This record gives sequence, structure tokens and C-alpha cells, in this order.
Amino acid sequence: MSPVRPADLPLSLYLHWPWCVRKCPYCDFNSHAAPRSLDAEEYVDLVLRDLKNWAGRTSGRPLSSVFIGGGTPSLMPPEALGRLLEGADRLFPFEAGCEVTLEANPGTVDEVRFRGFRAAGVNRLSLGVQSFMDEKLRTLGRIHSSAEALRAAHHAADVFDNFNLDLMFALPGETLDEVRREVETAVSTGAAHLSFYQLTIEAGTAFAKRTPEGLPDEDLSADMADAVASGLEAAGFEHYEVSGYARPGRRCRHNLNYWTFGDYLAAGAGAHGKLTEPGGIVREMRILSPARWREAVLSTGSGVDEAHAVPAEDLPFEFMLNALRLAEGVPASLFEARTGLLLRTIEPALSELRAGGFLAPDPDLIRPTARGRAFLSDVQEAFL
Repeated sequence: MSPVRPADLPLSLYLHWPWCVRKCPYCDFNSHAAPRSLDAEEYVDLVLRDLKNWAGRTSGRPLSSVFIGGGTPSLMPPEALGRLLEGADRLFPFEAGCEVTLEANPGTVDEVRFRGFRAAGVNRLSLGVQSFMDEKLRTLGRIHSSAEALRAAHHAADVFDNFNLDLMFALPGETLDEVRREVETAVSTGAAHLSFYQLTIEAGTAFAKRTPEGLPDEDLSADMADAVASGLEAAGFEHYEVSGYARPGRRCRHNLNYWTFGDYLAAGAGAHGKLTEPGGIVREMRILSPARWREAVLSTGSGVDEAHAVPAEDLPFEFMLNALRLAEGVPASLFEARTGLLLRTIEPALSELRAGGFLAPDPDLIRPTARGRAFLSDVQEAFL
């Protein structure tokens, strides 16, 4: 192994807000229906207290991005959000031009609220639209309508010059023409970034217990994925990551840090963080239950549920699980710079995948080919 220089790694921050108006049947994130007595100000205090546990471990490294996710963090009053960002900035300095993203639900926002978030320090918005079709929104259990989704997107365009829309395809009963119309509608909003995800049935969700009828088969789902990619590329979007499409210069900096195996701090119920330290890479997981997390932070000052050093033998798979999502791949040298392992550690797997046409033949680049992207899970698992 060669030593990794933590100071050379980008550092991000993830803050988790675990509440929604109601839980969607497809969602496997750590989200819960908000209690009537929800105290946003107290939650902010506790997140900042939890965040202090990372203090002193980053040697003054600035944050390149901040992401407030959930749940539905747009339920948070703009004043509370502002206090959260100010507190985080005092603990860990934001670099100039730091990307600050807030996830928002179209059913919980309006232009006034957007302007409040912008004034609080948010410079990038991510709207969870999922679909512009009312029938599909009802199936997905969303609280907003198509009209509200369009209105929220137009308000976002008025307030933010950089915003993302989350959308899904391969929905129950969906047709190929409907997917094409979804792409056209999404492009028309002026969004700088679009995340198009295929609906998958995740264990533990309501859809797993009662799978909806009319899900497209594998072939139709593949055609839908092709329609999304070709439609967005024709509209000038770069397909830079499995589900990520961006206007030039508008790739999500925060997600790119994940894909390139950078470091990220995390606080809030269920948040996961990764930090490279002199002794190796450490992962920390916060307590999932908001109530138990709250009790722990109040009593001990920490919401950590588990912390462990990542064993060296796990690093190749962890690195590739992220890096191979990028269409352009990563420099081969990044593997050593981010894991501390010599490239020859994974050379047998790289050689075999290149010979099979799953990775590009360039030895200085780790990049999946079209065939590799079609069998991405298998390619990633080759590094286990």
C-alpha cells in the first residue's frame, strides 16, 4: 500500500432530514411521516451537535459541496435551514463557490419558499418530480400533481440558475411514447440537470409487499432507458453517469465526489459518512431511528451507531462500485490516490475485463464500454 494524502481528496458534507409528509410506497430511504409536533429548530441544533463529532479530524480541509437530503428537507423553514448552513460553515469552512444542494418536494414549496432557501445559502435545488403524469404520480404515492410539478419547476427556474429534476421511468402501465413525452417536458423546464431512474422494487418497501401490476418487462424497460438517453443527448445533455444527465458545466459536484471515492462527512438520523485518515478509510453510520438518534445526541452528543475501518481487501470493490458508474471512467492513477493500494492489486481483473470487452483497452483509464455498462453489476462484482 502507498499512503493516501487526505488533503488531496475533495471533502463534502451530507445532512439528513428524515421526514416527509408521507412515505412513498417505492422508497427505501430513511424517511418517515413527519410527526405533528416536529420541532425543526431542535433538529437543527441536534444535527450541528452531531456534526461536531467530525471536528478536528479534517485538518481544516474546506467543503467543496453540501447536500441536504431526506426525506423532504424542503419542509424545513428557510430560517432553520439558514442556521443549519451557518453552523456547518463555522465548523467546516465552505470553499469559494461551494455547491449547496437542497432536495425539495413540489408539493411543499412555492416561489416565496424558494427565495427563502436561496437567501439561506442554497445555490442548487433538486426537485423530486418523479413524473409529469397525474396517474403515475398517484401510483407512486406522491403528494403533488403534474400541474404542481410544472409550477414548482418554473419557480425553481426563476430563482435558481442550477436545478435538477428527479424523474422515474418503467412505471406501472407506462408506454414508450409516455417516456418520450416525459423527456420533452423535463427538457422544457430549463433544468440544468436531470436524474432519470428506472423504478426498481426494493426490499422492505410497500411495493415489495404488494408489487403493482403492469410493470414493463425487461426489454421494454431497456427501450425506455435508450429513449431517455437518446432524447436527452439530442437536447444537449451529457449522459455522464448511469442515471445522471447534465448541461455542459452543470454536473453534480456532490455526486461526482461519491463516484470518484472522495470523502464526505455526514450528520442526522441515518446519515453515512466516509473519511480518509492517516490510519486508513473510516466509515460512520448514524442511528436510523430519528427518535433513537435524538436520544443519543441529547445524552452523549453523538448519533453514531457504527464506525469501522474499511479493510484493504474491500477497497477495490468499493472504489469500482462508484467509479464505474461514470461514462467517461476515471484515470487509472485515481485508484492508488484514493485507496492507497497499488494498481497491480487489481491488474488481473482489469486485464480480464478489457479482454472481454467490458472495459476500454486504454491502460491509463478505467472506463466501462457500452457492453460493460449493460452488465455493470457483473463488472463491479469482478473486484470482490
